[in-house]
Amino acid sequence: MVRTRFCDVFGVEYPIVQGGMQWVGRAELVSAVADAGGLGFITALTQPTPEDLAKEIARCREMTDKPFGVNLTILPSIKPPPYAEYRDVIVESGVPVVETAGANPAEHLPAFHAGGVKVLHKCTSVRHAVKAQELGVDGISIDGFECAGHPGEDDIPGLVLIPAAAEVITIPMIASGGFADARGLVAALALGADGVNMGTRFLATAEAPVHDNVKRHLVEASERDTDLIFRPLRNSARVARNAVSRQVVSILDAGGTFEDVRELVAGARGRRVYEAGDPDLGIWTAGMVQGLIHDIPTVADLIDRIVTEAHALIKGRLAGVLA
Repeated sequence: MVRTRFCDVFGVEYPIVQGGMQWVGRAELVSAVADAGGLGFITALTQPTPEDLAKEIARCREMTDKPFGVNLTILPSIKPPPYAEYRDVIVESGVPVVETAGANPAEHLPAFHAGGVKVLHKCTSVRHAVKAQELGVDGISIDGFECAGHPGEDDIPGLVLIPAAAEVITIPMIASGGFADARGLVAALALGADGVNMGTRFLATAEAPVHDNVKRHLVEASERDTDLIFRPLRNSARVARNAVSRQVVSILDAGGTFEDVRELVAGARGRRVYEAGDPDLGIWTAGMVQGLIHDIPTVADLIDRIVTEAHALIKGRLAGVLA
């Protein structure tokens, strides 16, 4: 048994989180994580409309009686999604936890808290984590430079970022970016976190709703097989290295603009990767941690393995180094 204050505050058995993943955070995966004792998040914006989100939440409830959450990522956009409507669905559906990411969640906090929803906010820097804590979120997910998706522009790896945040964060905090196994969980706890968030590792599980070719690609890839796109635009995103990502990097490094790569990075193309199983069809996110992924277990087997081996590490190897 590995239990921390994160488990007590967010109502789960183990301090292991499956964060929001566009096109991937669906009921099949989320319910499996919940049943295994972790905290899984349905990705709100994977659902085309707020009404579809309500149906996905209901579908997940039919698959598990354990608590799960919803991720709501708020990003600047010319035509932003109806964030308030998605938020209201989360509240009205009685979801106990929301994972917010992207922009400052301040305008949504009153509604979430009034509805009894705990807020876990993702940050890529200590200063943003401190600000979120001051705003009144219930927990922090701190993302190191290794993570898939948007790592921010500070380029601070988890080995420094996690303990730096732990020095000033007093609410439960989980670590994200580079976690795949028991060694990572134990390391995160030693650095001051209360648990771990995993995305890429959960992508390579039996229940992840993506093509098997994508999962096998993650097993075969190394920690060097990612690209940072949008660096010149100050909107860096870590993605799986493929023909499209290399083209995007080349165009932007040569002085290109977002308009020059818009078609290449379209979300619909990334979705086709997961559906058709061709890793070169578009941009899709993966973290450096793919270098630590060597199999495609069920979610239950993965979480049980992490918890069991973490307990053995703490009681065995680490205890053994004490004089």
